[in-house]
Amino acid sequence: MADAVLFEFLHTEMVAELWAQGPDPGPGVSAGPRRVGGGSEGRDEKGRKMNLSVLEGMGFRVGQALGERLPQETLAFREELDVLRFLCRDLWVAVFQKQMDGQRTHHQGTYVLQDSSFPLLVPMASGLQYLEEAPKFLAFTCGLLRGTLSTLGIESSVTASTAALPTCKFQVVIQQP
Repeated sequence: MADAVLFEFLHTEMVAELWAQGPDPGPGVSAGPRRVGGGSEGRDEKGRKMNLSVLEGMGFRVGQALGERLPQETLAFREELDVLRFLCRDLWVAVFQKQMDGQRTHHQGTYVLQDSSFPLLVPMASGLQYLEEAPKFLAFTCGLLRGTLSTLGIESSVTASTAALPTCKFQVVIQQP
């Protein structure tokens, strides 16, 4: 239980830190004071996209590490579906201490993974006003899934959507060779 709370706190702080400051000016340069307002809308949108990319990149690296460590006993997955089942069961339990609620496939190479009580969205589930804030809390997990799949030899793109908090869906599109 303590691990889950620590992970949720760390994730919340990563998101808060990235959104509290402007874009990273580069290595060795102080970010300076945090921006509260001002600046152009276009620059803010670019900064948001960059912050989402940074979070997804962090998740990707964590996913790679977990993909190397977790499937020790099941080294040979026979099909894509076996790998997706591994994500829904083993990876989700290792990270969130619960299994994902559902997995469906729309057509060849496209999978939808659903979690009706996603732990990183549960604290925000009290109101619809937080729905527009959800993507920044899903970017790390998209990277986590993509990194794990990459380590297991499957190139993919992962997107997340949410219509009602704390439910979210991750769409995994396997890129065919």
